[in-house]
Amino acid sequence: MIGLLKKVFSGNDVAKGDEPEMGFLDHLEELRWHVIRAGIAVVSFAIIALVFQKEVFEYIVYAPKKADFITYRIFCAISEATCFSPPELPLITRELGEQFFMGITVSIYLGVIASFPYIFYEFWKFIKPGLYEKELKIANRLIGVTSFLFLLGVCFGYYIIAPFAITFLGSYTVGTEAVNSPTLSSYVNYLTMFTLPVGLAFELPIVVYFLAKIGIIGPEIMKKYRREAFLVIFIVAAIITPPDALTQILVGIPMYILYEISIRVAANVVKDNENSQKQTSDAESII
Repeated sequence: MIGLLKKVFSGNDVAKGDEPEMGFLDHLEELRWHVIRAGIAVVSFAIIALVFQKEVFEYIVYAPKKADFITYRIFCAISEATCFSPPELPLITRELGEQFFMGITVSIYLGVIASFPYIFYEFWKFIKPGLYEKELKIANRLIGVTSFLFLLGVCFGYYIIAPFAITFLGSYTVGTEAVNSPTLSSYVNYLTMFTLPVGLAFELPIVVYFLAKIGIIGPEIMKKYRREAFLVIFIVAAIITPPDALTQILVGIPMYILYEISIRVAANVVKDNENSQKQTSDAESII
């Protein structure tokens, strides 16, 4: 990681060697503009969501609490044993500005989700000058893979976790005196918890790739602590999901599959690093 930062901030041994060397403050200024452009993308999508606020809430936010949501229809089409539907959950607001602030909050969340590929693209553009040609080719593919995994995780949380969680939490009761009438902010916060953290959790292979690239982690360590990782994964799944065993399993299984994929990713990175070091040592011995 230190080596990469040195390459980024020094401008030496970069993919485009004919570019003039930039100073530390120049790089900070460049980073600032990358952050500004990413922020503009988030704000732009957030404004679009705000303009179509009623449609966003009706067809996206409120959809998982309706019986005709696609997840419920699919499970009911499979068999009667798998069929389930959410209870009636009237949402209430206890504060005068709650609906206004929730509208802003949802718009920002959607802005982040919609602009995530561009956010990562701006991050990639910043580190691009510090990459070698071989690393540059890999980074080009990482943009699409990173965006795909994040959006896949968000969709998994929205279409799988949210319906099961809403049904379980909405149906759970401790007696006849208590009626489930969640506030709008509570519903939005839970729906956010079921989607954004899962999208970030699906980035595990990308995180492992970078950690293996800088030598912090390797496939042997991940294999050695596979059992501990399995336990940690399901603890995390229990934290980001309601106390429903089925929902925790639905989250834990894909996360563990991603862990196994990450082991393969780490192995490939270590192999590439060893080949690069061998080529370098062979070239030095010839010289």
